[in-house]
Amino acid sequence: MSRHLLSILTLPIGASVAAAAAGTQLFCQAAEDPSGEKAREKEAKATKSKWWPIREQKHPTRNVKCDLTGWWENELGSKMHVPEVDSQGRFSGEYITAVSSAQKPIEPSPLVGSQHLDEDGQCTFGFTVNWKFSDSTAVFVGQCFAGNSGEEVLQTSWLLREKVDSLSSDWKATRTGHNIFTRVH
Repeated sequence: MSRHLLSILTLPIGASVAAAAAGTQLFCQAAEDPSGEKAREKEAKATKSKWWPIREQKHPTRNVKCDLTGWWENELGSKMHVPEVDSQGRFSGEYITAVSSAQKPIEPSPLVGSQHLDEDGQCTFGFTVNWKFSDSTAVFVGQCFAGNSGEEVLQTSWLLREKVDSLSSDWKATRTGHNIFTRVH
């Protein structure tokens, strides 16, 4: 393996990708340890991208456990309801989207998921929505955070797979995005 390739493989992935995209050659140098503070600062700057809307928010850990049950609404006005989470972390419910490119009227759609049960209550979770009004399916993954004032926030990322007519159309079949849900009181 070349020295150049070994150097890239030892750096954090984000910095390697960003440097490769910029045409920069990366070599480990004694003056700049890849695990040092300067490298972490460069990594943070290199991985921030204008096309990926990362929301930088502080989510302090509290003694309050985040509970997925109840009604939630995201910034677009879509709502979901999780009536119960069982002792194994499994749940089901319904999702009512506020946005759609389908030609049919929007209908409530079933969701099925599970969450990781942990000690601090800042759980990770995932769920699938089978849209009743279109030939598409969405998967959401996220984490539940309980803030200082007791508010709960679900920070999620999603993939939406839409049915296409042919393999040549496959490139446009999957979309991705982010949503932040807050509890509806």
